[in-house]
Amino acid sequence: MRFSFYSLRTRILTHLAFLILSAMLLINVVMVKLAEKDLVAARARAGRLLVHAVGQKAIDSGLSARGALFLPGPGSRFTRDVRRLLHVAGFSGCIVLDRDGVRLFRCGDREKAGGEGLSAVRSTLARKRSSVDFFGNTWGVIWFGPRWMEVSAPLRVDGRTAGGVTVRADLIPLYCSMRKSEKIVLLYVVLNTGVLVLFGLHLLSRVVVRPIYRLLRITEEFKEGETLSSLSDFSPNEIGRLSRSLQLMLKRLEENKAELKSHILSLERANREIKNAQEEILRSEKLASVGRLAAGVAHEIGNPIGIILGYLDLLKGGDVEAEQTRDLLERIESEVTRVNRIIRQLLDFSRPATGTPVETGVHDLILETAGMLEPQPMMARIEVRPVLEASEDRVWTDPSQLKQVFLNIMLNAADAMAGEGAPEDRKGGTLTITTRNRGNAIEVRFRDTGRGIPASELEHIFDPFYTTKEPGKGTGLGLAVCYRIVDAMGGTIRAESAPGEGTVIVIDIPLHAPENGPAVNDRVVRAEKQGK
Repeated sequence: MRFSFYSLRTRILTHLAFLILSAMLLINVVMVKLAEKDLVAARARAGRLLVHAVGQKAIDSGLSARGALFLPGPGSRFTRDVRRLLHVAGFSGCIVLDRDGVRLFRCGDREKAGGEGLSAVRSTLARKRSSVDFFGNTWGVIWFGPRWMEVSAPLRVDGRTAGGVTVRADLIPLYCSMRKSEKIVLLYVVLNTGVLVLFGLHLLSRVVVRPIYRLLRITEEFKEGETLSSLSDFSPNEIGRLSRSLQLMLKRLEENKAELKSHILSLERANREIKNAQEEILRSEKLASVGRLAAGVAHEIGNPIGIILGYLDLLKGGDVEAEQTRDLLERIESEVTRVNRIIRQLLDFSRPATGTPVETGVHDLILETAGMLEPQPMMARIEVRPVLEASEDRVWTDPSQLKQVFLNIMLNAADAMAGEGAPEDRKGGTLTITTRNRGNAIEVRFRDTGRGIPASELEHIFDPFYTTKEPGKGTGLGLAVCYRIVDAMGGTIRAESAPGEGTVIVIDIPLHAPENGPAVNDRVVRAEKQGK
């Protein structure tokens, strides 16, 4: 049997020993007080008998014709008889008074049988009845008690009081005798406590501790898929009920685990479907942006092609000198390169994203996006002003997705500043793009000079399918897609605006820290896993 300071056996042993010892000590206190009371009462009865015997001896020794009591001297037979009676009864002193209260006889403990004895017997003569009085104070058995006991009684002859007798007993010998017996009782108390504790511990271990340890061992060694048939062997008491409840609980846990696995599988399927839907939304929004850009590209390409055709007509005429021919060919090459660059930018943007995050420069993407929008007619009267002040701009993301975020924000700013009518009649504005470092992140601000957004609409601009544009001119998914992409990167996006004061879109993106891994926080790691 192993014992530990915090084990159940140790605590049971401690509490059981305390309770048994406390109960036995309380019983011992009660028994001691009762025994002390009974012994004192027995001593008082012995004192009454002694008083009666001494009184009878005194009456037999001397009584006048008028009923007055007189006693012989110290060396008389009466004195010897009284001393013998005191010794046999265990009393220490005796006083005899006549009916007038005059002391006629005294023997025994003279130093301590003075004033108290006289007052006691005189009080007895006055009351004309016997009494038991206690004097002094000393240590008893378990607490303080009286030191002296005096028993007094009147002497009556033919119905008349002839005198009085008082005997005194010292109670210290009684207390000493009880204390010696108490040592033996306390020894038995300790032995009985030890026996009862061991016996009780054995019973409790067999009835409570061992079944509990058995339950603990079964639960600790329980493995998935195992049955608990062995628990049915317990007796039909509280421990047995606990074991059956444990069996039912483990059975329900197995059922709940199976149900949880089913829910997890369904959630995984739902997550895959949600992810596919998000990817479809990203592709559809990108195609919508490509469609808008394609119309501007077609218009922008028309001018270079017209110039190229004119140069080719000049070359076909044959009237061009060699120097002019080289100049025309160089101009044709420049226009073709311009067309190729515009088409290549559109093709690069419209190409499906790989979803693989890499170390990307935010400043390069801002400049590329602004360059791609530059040929668009909607940007004809809009000045894009980059203020790239961030010293660190490397982030961990899919460049095409972040580029889509910048493009959607710039297109929304252009729409807010363009106004109505033909491109050449629309008003212009300024789009200021500012970057700066804030801690371990880069902050990108897009500030336009458009009409602004009311406060009632500002909190909804990142909701899917929410748009303030006319039907057919916007899907309402642009900023919602931006929010999803930035959130997957571990960043934040918010808007600040007021009617007539323009709009500011603020993006915070965690910087890439190579010494800490591919991403600076868990959300970027999740973005990487989603990309894979």
